[in-house]
Amino acid sequence: MDKKKFSNNQENHIAKVLGGKKVANSGATPFNKGDVITDLFVIECKTKTRESKSMNIQKDWIDTIKTESFAMGRAFSAVAFNFGGLHNNENYYIIDEELFKMLHQMLEDKYK
Repeated sequence: MDKKKFSNNQENHIAKVLGGKKVANSGATPFNKGDVITDLFVIECKTKTRESKSMNIQKDWIDTIKTESFAMGRAFSAVAFNFGGLHNNENYYIIDEELFKMLHQMLEDKYK
């Protein structure tokens, strides 16, 4: 399977589990950016074609999706990644500290 199919699978999966939409042409259009959009988020998706134990994260991915999210009127952005492989649907999300603090507070309120 080529890289485009792996990326497509990841984007479709993330859109489905988050109730979002996959962006046509992976955000290459002038108006819609990122790979997956929801009401609140613009998400950049990254995957590998072969299973791996590591993933290099580029700051540019985070900076770009944050800018694009703001331009699209979305409150939040994230970079989703997985470690590749044919059946790997386990994604991890990179979010900024402010969003993590909000999540942490909501979970503390719920489980205290």
